[in-house]
Amino acid sequence: MPDIVMPRLSDSMEEGTILSWLKNVGEEVGVGDEIVEIETDKANMAYESDLAGTLTEILAQEGETLAIGTPIARIGDSNGAPPSVPAAEESVPEPPTEPTPSEDGDRVKASPVARRIAKEQGIDLATIEGSGPGGRIVKKDVKQAASSVAGPADAAAGPSPLPPETAKGEVTYEDLSKLQSTIARRMSESKATAPHFYLQATIDMSRAVEARARIKAAAGEDEVVPSFNDMIVKACALALREHPRANGAYRDGRFELYSRVNVGVAVAAQDALVVPTLFDADRKGLRQIAAETRALARKVRDGEVTPPELSGGTFTVSNLGMYGIDNFSAVINPPQAAILAVGAIVERPVVREGELAIARVLEVTLACDHRVLYGAPAAEFLARIRTLLEEPLSLAL
Repeated sequence: MPDIVMPRLSDSMEEGTILSWLKNVGEEVGVGDEIVEIETDKANMAYESDLAGTLTEILAQEGETLAIGTPIARIGDSNGAPPSVPAAEESVPEPPTEPTPSEDGDRVKASPVARRIAKEQGIDLATIEGSGPGGRIVKKDVKQAASSVAGPADAAAGPSPLPPETAKGEVTYEDLSKLQSTIARRMSESKATAPHFYLQATIDMSRAVEARARIKAAAGEDEVVPSFNDMIVKACALALREHPRANGAYRDGRFELYSRVNVGVAVAAQDALVVPTLFDADRKGLRQIAAETRALARKVRDGEVTPPELSGGTFTVSNLGMYGIDNFSAVINPPQAAILAVGAIVERPVVREGELAIARVLEVTLACDHRVLYGAPAAEFLARIRTLLEEPLSLAL
């Protein structure tokens, strides 16, 4: 009887945690059916079965963390039954939990994260109207439903016992999710093993501001207007193509140089930082970059981004300008060679041809791994990014 094993859902995954089973023992499973939701080091993802038949046995319970390749369930043929066991070892099985039905009798359309939160909060998915594509229920829908019923439930429950007080006040503890644990481990390893050095530059974005204003004025109602961050991503991608070391990595005592330019864009998620990948960014126009970046950010915030969309990055852009941050230094996303930290665009007085003028300027900081990207090549790479942004006509639409 074939086993379903803990799959490898990302290139860096070593183990996974069972969040929820989407099929019950005795249910029919088809190839491509979502069977279980798994938390990996990069995202929560519903695993689609590559086998067809009947789910005869669940070997891993919700909450268990198992290594890749460990059996988690068994599939029998369509006429099969759960494997027999000796009478002395038989026990009365618990009745399976029925899947949440919709009005037409089919399974409610909901993201795996939405299902997990609904289960934790005791919310019936059938009572929620989805705002996702095709009416799919996403995380924010369940959160809104939970907040609408939290008041009466909390009042009925009465006051919860207070935690012990210390000199620092009341102390509470939060367990890290697998994603948060992975971020903590990878960032610690990056700072401990990669010799960081930093280059700073000030970029005159005045022409870029004017160019974006013209693009916005000419755009139709349904057209996506590229943001300044989209321009920065495109400028980085073009510069990476010209400076392959910046698009590489240091791994196992040698350089890795990549033929594709895949720019990761840091997105703030719920209590985590997620970096989805914009593949072949050097070959895409600004509007395509803008559309894909927005779609990826929406997936991250809705908890629907997939591990393949979080893998394969060769460089990262991290922008905190929208929070009013002028400049900062970012930690390299290993094993990449560099990361660009982007601040806010602000008005400042500048001298042009001996005359005082007002310019829109942007401060950026390039963090580099000195094992692969040395000072002079890194400076040339950053100078190329500045040139491309100060002459935005070079960023082809």
